[in-house]
Parts: sequence; structure tokens; C-alpha cells
Amino acid sequence: MTVYSVSYDLNKEGQNYKDLIAEIKSFNGYCKVMDSYWFVCSKGNASAVSERLKKHMDNNDSLLVMETSTNRQGWLNKDIWEWLKQHQTTSV
Repeated sequence: MTVYSVSYDLNKEGQNYKDLIAEIKSFNGYCKVMDSYWFVCSKGNASAVSERLKKHMDNNDSLLVMETSTNRQGWLNKDIWEWLKQHQTTSV
């Protein structure tokens, strides 16, 4: 299973995040990193993850889905680092 980073901006005023967040939480694993930034686990590729999420977004919204890497650094909550260690394979 691959861990993808998912980042989005819903650009329409008053946009409802409920359906998008429900879709994110329906993946095989998920972790909320920041307000509009998540990690999700999927057997599919980045395109498949993107297609699942796009159906809950408007055409003027922004979305980035990218495979994560073990080459990383940052300042995050310890629980997020532990989640990554548990869900991410050692391959880059």
C-alpha cells in the first residue's frame, strides 16, 4: 500500500468540506496533518486517488496528490511521524 499526501483548497466561498473529508476518511488509512493537508493509504496510483477526491470538488478548486517519500524532514506532531512510520514502506 502506498501513502499519498493530499493537499487542497476549496476556492468557492462557503464550500462544504464534509463530503471531501468523508471521502478522505474512506481510504484504507488516513491521517490529518494540517487543515487542508492529509496522508492517505491506497493500493491505487495518484491518479486514482485524485479521481476519488475530485468528484467532491468544483472545477475552480485546487488539488495535489503526491506519493510520499522516506526522504523527509519537518516539524509535525509526534503522532503524525508515528503514523507515517507505521503506514509507509521503506521504498522511495
